[in-house]
Amino acid sequence: MSTDTWTTSPLLGFDTETTGVDPLGDRIVSAALVHRTPGVETTVRTWLVDPGIEIPDGAAAIHRISTEQARTYGSPPREALEEIAAVLHEALAEGVPVVAFNAGFDLVLLDAELERHGLRTLPQRLGRPVPAVVDPLVLDRALVPLRRGGRTLGALCAAYGVLDPDGPEAAGLHAADADVVATLDLLAAMVAAFPQLAAMSLETLHAYQVDQHRAWTAELERWRAREQESRATPPPSV
Repeated sequence: MSTDTWTTSPLLGFDTETTGVDPLGDRIVSAALVHRTPGVETTVRTWLVDPGIEIPDGAAAIHRISTEQARTYGSPPREALEEIAAVLHEALAEGVPVVAFNAGFDLVLLDAELERHGLRTLPQRLGRPVPAVVDPLVLDRALVPLRRGGRTLGALCAAYGVLDPDGPEAAGLHAADADVVATLDLLAAMVAAFPQLAAMSLETLHAYQVDQHRAWTAELERWRAREQESRATPPPSV
C-alpha cells in the first residue's frame, strides 16, 4: 500500500515583500516561488518589481529594498505579475498546493495587483476559487491555540526548532526567498509534530483551515468588541 500523501508530493511556496500591509492598496516589491519535492529537490525563483510608487521608509527598513533599487533593477509590474500568476496557475491546475505564511494577505494582494494592471486573477484563470492552500500560521493557531509569545514566521520557526532565532538564518528573514524556504521548513516540522495533518487529504486540510480561520476571525472580532465596550464604559463614581 502506498504511503504517499500531499506531504511527500510537490509543494509550491509563495511569499511577497510589499510597500505596506494593506492587501488591497499596497504593491508588490519582490516575490519568490519555491518549488519543493520533499527529499528530492528545491528550486527557487525570485522577482524584484518596480511597484510604480515610492516605497515607504518603514517598509524598506523591513525588506531592505529602496525605491531607487526597485526602479533601477526591478521588472515592470505587469510583466512580473503575469509571470508570477502563470507559475501559480500552472501548479494549482496540476493539483500542487500553494504554501504561504499568512496566505490570505499574499493571495489577496496578488489578485488586487493583477486587477490593477488589467490581468486575470488566479480564480479567473482557474475558473474557480483557489483550491489548495496550506498556511502554517492558520494551522498553528488551530493546533496550539494557547501558544505563548508571538506567531511571526521567525517566532514559529524558533518554536518548532526550524532555525535559531539568534542565528544567521533568522537574520535573513523578510527577504521573500528566505521566508518561503523557512515556511516550507516550518510546515515540514509541523507535520512531524502533528501527524494528523499528513493523514488529511488536501481538500479536507483546505476546508479545515477555512473553518479554523473563520472561527479565529470571529473570536478576534468578539475580543475587539469587548475591548471597545470596555473603553466606552465610564469608570464607576467614587
